[in-house]
Amino acid sequence: MRSVIGYEEKDPEVVRHLTSGYPRFVQHPLLKQAAAYLLRREKLSDHQLWLTSSLRAAEALNAWLNSDSTAIVAAEGLQGVAFPAEPETNGRAKTWLQHTGALASSRAAEDFLVNVGELAACEAEETATGDADAIVRGYLTRSYSPAKASDIFLANSGMNAIWGAFRAVSSVQAPRGRRVWVQLGWLYLDTIAILQKFSGGPENYLFHSDVFDLEGLRALLAKRGHEIAGIVTEVPTNPLIQTPDLGAVHALCRDAGVLLVVDPTVVSPVNIDVLPYADIVTNSLTKYTASEGDVIFGAVIVNGSGRDATLLRARLAVELEPVYSRDLDRLAAEIGDTDAVVRTTNENAALVVEFLKKHPRISSLHWSLKPESAENYRKLARSPESIGSVISFTVTGDLAPFYDRLRLPKGPSFGMKTTLICPFIYLAHYDLVTSARGRVVLAANQLSPDLLRLSVGCEPGADIVAALEEALV
Repeated sequence: MRSVIGYEEKDPEVVRHLTSGYPRFVQHPLLKQAAAYLLRREKLSDHQLWLTSSLRAAEALNAWLNSDSTAIVAAEGLQGVAFPAEPETNGRAKTWLQHTGALASSRAAEDFLVNVGELAACEAEETATGDADAIVRGYLTRSYSPAKASDIFLANSGMNAIWGAFRAVSSVQAPRGRRVWVQLGWLYLDTIAILQKFSGGPENYLFHSDVFDLEGLRALLAKRGHEIAGIVTEVPTNPLIQTPDLGAVHALCRDAGVLLVVDPTVVSPVNIDVLPYADIVTNSLTKYTASEGDVIFGAVIVNGSGRDATLLRARLAVELEPVYSRDLDRLAAEIGDTDAVVRTTNENAALVVEFLKKHPRISSLHWSLKPESAENYRKLARSPESIGSVISFTVTGDLAPFYDRLRLPKGPSFGMKTTLICPFIYLAHYDLVTSARGRVVLAANQLSPDLLRLSVGCEPGADIVAALEEALV
């Protein structure tokens, strides 16, 4: 826990040990190396450079920074925005890229470094045999049946999938005078940030915190439905694993002319079927499909029977960032494992839940079949065993001794073959954890600062339970 806090507070004694991390938060070493090479070659050694996934993204970032001191740099398939090294502009650039998911691929940087002679060769890895694009799209089409190939759109990251869906819905609804966005439930931090920062001002952002409050949502739509462009929710939500009555929410949206964006990433579309109850589905393929934890990828799926399906397809085709060919090749090599990974993690999660439910030191437990959510979740589940791998919980007493004793891999992602646990609120909302006002906000949304998020992996289930039991002394 001391290292977690040191990371959040940018303690040099902690940060200097970090050579890699989740790519939208810790810049990949290959991106750093490629940027440094370009700056040297362009004689901009006193500058910083953020590499983007496309020239269009570089232009958008440059416009966002809105500074006379920035410049777009492009060479040999890489591009980005350079600016004099100073913290304020760097922070704004990093934040924009974090929210939009428009960072350059580490494999693109690797290829660039090989081409210019900075690296001898790319690191060897297994890739798909055959048409990688067809493999990935074919899998998604089956996962989201009855979606057609024309309903499937690939993105360079899960975050860019959400950004692209937000932009597509906004462009369809704005000409109708609809610019307000509604956040349904407590969602992942960057999804919240997109709604708060890019909807056009605080008057265009509404937070409906209780996913189970259908009457409140009905009243909101009756009062302001004519202004609302879209509602965004996760099913289940991250990290409280809450499932709304999605069919009822979709019906309310349909009647009000509001488009519903649903993200099922927490449990994967292998476990639940949400497409019939959404206008757009966003999915981070970084989770479960890239189960080795070495590919960033996303997808958007349009409900072909939705009212605005044709318009949304047209907008998504131009809003999403292009995928890098080697990322696609690597994902195609892994995607065939998805069903087996989900099946194994479901089985292991069931063992972990039964253990945690009975342990006296567990003070709260959140999972897909928690009583308040169970009925809504079962309506979407593909089988009784489809419970998902993500579990959140709190322990009695001080968090730090338990976390420090726990011999499980620790990290901020989920949906991997490897079990991962993290103090999620510290990592995602440290600003709220460390302020009196922030703690009030967390409490109002049933979020303990000490909430742990566990992503159950494919190791022997008994070993995962044994590690938890050992730490819960």
